[in-house]
Amino acid sequence: MEKLVKCEANYVPLTPLTFLKRAASVYANRASLIYEGTRFTWSQTYTRCCSLASSLRSFNISTNDVVSVLAPNIPAMYEMHFAVPMAGAVLNTINTRLDANTIASILRHSEAKVFFVDCQFVPLAKEALRLLMELSALPLVIVIDDIDSPTGVRLGELEYEHLVHRGNPNYSGEPIQDEWDPIALNYTSGTTSDPKGVVYSHRGAYLSTLSLILGWEMGSEPVYLWSLPMFHCNGWTFTWGIAARGGTNICLRNTTASDMYRNIHLHKVTHMCCAPIVFNIILDAKPEDRRRITSPVQVLTGGAPPPASLLEKIEPLGFHVTHAYGLTEATGPALVCEWQSKWNKLPGDDQAKIKARQGISILTLADVDVKNLDTMVSVPRDGKSMGEIVLKGSSLMKGYFKDQKATLKAFKNGWFATGDVGVIHPDGYLEIKDRSKDVIISGGENISSVELESVLYRHPRILEAAVVAMPHPVWGESPCAFVAVKNNTGDDVTEDDIVAYCRKNVPKFMVPKKVVILAELPKTATGKIQKFQLRSLAKTFEIPKMNRKNTGKSDQVNKPGYDAHPHEHVLAMSRL
Repeated sequence: MEKLVKCEANYVPLTPLTFLKRAASVYANRASLIYEGTRFTWSQTYTRCCSLASSLRSFNISTNDVVSVLAPNIPAMYEMHFAVPMAGAVLNTINTRLDANTIASILRHSEAKVFFVDCQFVPLAKEALRLLMELSALPLVIVIDDIDSPTGVRLGELEYEHLVHRGNPNYSGEPIQDEWDPIALNYTSGTTSDPKGVVYSHRGAYLSTLSLILGWEMGSEPVYLWSLPMFHCNGWTFTWGIAARGGTNICLRNTTASDMYRNIHLHKVTHMCCAPIVFNIILDAKPEDRRRITSPVQVLTGGAPPPASLLEKIEPLGFHVTHAYGLTEATGPALVCEWQSKWNKLPGDDQAKIKARQGISILTLADVDVKNLDTMVSVPRDGKSMGEIVLKGSSLMKGYFKDQKATLKAFKNGWFATGDVGVIHPDGYLEIKDRSKDVIISGGENISSVELESVLYRHPRILEAAVVAMPHPVWGESPCAFVAVKNNTGDDVTEDDIVAYCRKNVPKFMVPKKVVILAELPKTATGKIQKFQLRSLAKTFEIPKMNRKNTGKSDQVNKPGYDAHPHEHVLAMSRL
């Protein structure tokens, strides 16, 4: 075939910014955003974004400059997902739960030229800027006052709404020259090392957005509740996706049970995303905070695999849960547990177990597999053989900002290595078994901490659970469980109670050799349990060597305790 010409008519760089322009034209008078008493249409949202982008350009913001924002899920946070890249800049949404030192490090590393700060976080920002001032130049600071209930709080002279009103509403934005250009910079939570800056391209953000609204079967006019922080992977790209579907964004300053139930009831919410911890907030709501849910709310959840027991409790309330798997480097969700109608005939417990899987790749991911990283051979699809989950596709990050070494390490042999251990079931659905560093290798037997945690979550008194490896004098490693218990009953739960429960529900070698009951498990700023802290603590525990006596059958310990490892026929493990 003859060579054809690529021109402006048949080739336009992919960017999610086109979703907003289309929404303003097609859904002009439809509600785009509701925040308490504030309401905008898509026509108004487009105009506001154009004006803000125009004001940013007046500050000499140039192509690929970084604009940072520290704010909750408020209208300004949503608008900046369009306005900042419209100005040619790169959006850096900062986790509001970080400490001042980490925020200062992000501002310094990103070389942010502008720093938007919500009025609620001015004290935190002040401290971060004080620390930053000692090492580098300060960005231009702009306060975002609450649009629904202004506070008058300021940090410097500039305020967000002033910039919106003074900008040019007819500004069309800087043209996207290359879809590979950066659109966003997101920092990892830094659970095991310093946070790394993950760079998204316009192309990657566009493709991820399309994948999720298609894979989740999100129809037109969705009403989306912002229970997931927009700072987390740009709200899993739904900041752009709701514009693509002409939906309505329901913004929340605080993710409380009262606010969620009230907004779901008032605005007839159809969709929301959240980490499994939000389910506990919903389930533990006080009677006076609850509202009856009259139509199903589709929920996309990620993070730690939700225990089947949790899914069994949340769905009868009106929440239809779909599980996804992703990470910052994958622009949010990379796998979604796409539901098959034949599963509707299964018992509820079996359905819940399937929903806890991570599922199949999103549409625009080129490939996903589970491999032995030493040989790069795929594991058998038997639901048992474990390997590392690897991904490839245009929806993955461009790389780590200012860290070529880490980028090259992440992209190995043509794949992105996630660091997560999983299996593939015969039907092609993936299931995470652990982080690679969290697999407990006990006497040659691999123990999945996720699997053991899932069992612990089914205990009626356990609110949170995390399992890590602790040293063992014979097997090398053994499971140590850390749990937080519910306080809404009068009965105390003990280590012995939990151990006895595990002995009834898991193979003998998987029973925790120690259970530690804490008031609350340590978490990162994104709500992930900090297992590295728990691993450090577990290393201080020690399984004593056993005193054995002859019973005539096999060696037994002097006091009742844990059962033998499957690879050992003589020695039994004593209680710690």
